[in-house]
This record gives sequence, structure tokens and C-alpha cells, in this order.
Amino acid sequence: MIFRQDERVCLFIDGANLYSASRNLGFDVDYRNLLGFFRSRCNLVRAYYYSAVLDTEEYSPLKPLTDWLAYNGYTLVTKAAREFTDQSGRRRVKGNMDIELAIDMLELAPKMDHAVLFSGDADFRRLVEAVQRQGVKVSVVSSIRTTPPMVGDDLRRQADQFLDLADIAPEFTRRQVEPRPRSPARMPAGEPLAEAGATV
Repeated sequence: MIFRQDERVCLFIDGANLYSASRNLGFDVDYRNLLGFFRSRCNLVRAYYYSAVLDTEEYSPLKPLTDWLAYNGYTLVTKAAREFTDQSGRRRVKGNMDIELAIDMLELAPKMDHAVLFSGDADFRRLVEAVQRQGVKVSVVSSIRTTPPMVGDDLRRQADQFLDLADIAPEFTRRQVEPRPRSPARMPAGEPLAEAGATV
């Protein structure tokens, strides 16, 4: 893993994607230790966390996590998720944060040396390429150790550096959990929001 102390680094965390990858690998993320891990290795300028949230009167299990992140060193970027019923009558939630993440990374490119993207979504390949053209090094954090792998081949090839979440997880793991039997390569549209299981 290559980081320099003089590099201006920004983290861009796709909350749902990181949650899915960590659950499939069998651990919960300790977000305090995650910040400490990067602060000890580089000049961490910002850590962005992206999450779609349900705007309802009911209590959301995601709220304690997002509240904690907002007060403890993360820049929280949220938008209202859309709730709908699928063809089989099941309640689903749809909320994609790709555009928000892409805009922030492109706007910050002139002010950073190294972007760390926590997502395996291959749709980000063109974003990574565009930021690299501005002279920014890009590391992608995801996993190839799940079945199927959580990271798209195109994104992994485009990155300057690929970090497997399984390799660095011991630095910011809170507790072991049972790995999930199913591990989709990309959360389909309409998949319920689930990152509330992550710990702070």
C-alpha cells in the first residue's frame, strides 16, 4: 500500500457498497479506526460518506451511524431514498449516490493528490480516469475475495492502486460477524438500504 505523508488525500466512501463488501467478508467497520488508519499514513484532508436515507417519520436504524459520522470527522452526503413496491409486492428502497460522489471527486481533484474510492462499482471507471487526467492518483478499496468479486475488473484495472478490503480490514474491524451466503457483485436497483449494521 503506497501512501505518502505529504499527499493530500480524500476518502470517498460509498456507504452501501462498503457495508455490502464488509458483510460479505464477515466483519463490521469501525469508522473511528478507519479514519485513524488513513491519518497515520497520509495528510487526510476530507473523508466523505455517501448514503441515501429514507425520509419518513419512522425511526431509521441508519440514523445513529449517520449522526455519529457527521460529528466525528466525516463529511456526510445524503439524499432521500425512494420507497416503492416491486412486482412481487415486496417493499423496496432505491437510492443511488453515484452522481453526488462523482461531482465531489471531480470538484476536489485540483485540491488533492490522491483519492481513495471505497466502492467496487465498475460505473466509476470513467470517473477514475477523468480524475487521473487531472494528475490525481486514485486507489480503489473493495474485494476480490468474495464470490462473485465485489469489484468490477474495469475499475480495478483503471485504478493506480487496488486495496483489497480483506487485507486492510484488521486495522479497522470492530467484531467478526457471520459472512453472508450470497454476495452480489453490484447491489441491484431497489435493494434495501442496509449499511445500518456498520458500527462506529
